[in-house]
Amino acid sequence: MSSQPHSTPARIELRLHELNQLFNSMDPSPFFDKDLDEDAEEFIVGWAEELPHDRPLELVVYLAKPPDCATTFGREDAQRTGDDPQPLVQESVQNYFAHKMAHARREFSQLMRRGRTSLLIGLLFLAACLTISRLFDVEEPTTFFFRESLIIVGWVAMWRPLEIFLYDWWPIRARWKLYRRLSAMTARV
Repeated sequence: MSSQPHSTPARIELRLHELNQLFNSMDPSPFFDKDLDEDAEEFIVGWAEELPHDRPLELVVYLAKPPDCATTFGREDAQRTGDDPQPLVQESVQNYFAHKMAHARREFSQLMRRGRTSLLIGLLFLAACLTISRLFDVEEPTTFFFRESLIIVGWVAMWRPLEIFLYDWWPIRARWKLYRRLSAMTARV
């Protein structure tokens, strides 16, 4: 059984009637900065998640009818690339996922900042609860209840920072890495 070399791109194939289906028709941005259609993005991201992570990605777009580059891209972009849609499609797809990657990176940074702030608040609150709990007499049943309650409340205050630093960052980091792979993806039409 032979395995493919790691430099061979993992292929995502997309079949469309026309090239405009790849992009969000409501987005008025210039072609190279347009958002992808929601369904197309979901399809591409879904396939990329399933493909080997150690190989570069390649998007191959099959069209039922050839694109009219002047209509699809605008005259200026069509003249810049000749009548070959591939460079503009690749630039557009890479730009789109580069924006998504930057957004995920900002989201990750904000989560870590919120985690650090939550950790500081949680530690200060825990320290206060532990300090106050020492003022209660352990032998007295009523004060024992308040003492233990303060200790529990102090540790519960640590729940959110621990949740952030143990669990919440993983999916954002994975999405960031996936978008980084997609932003480097080559495209063929």
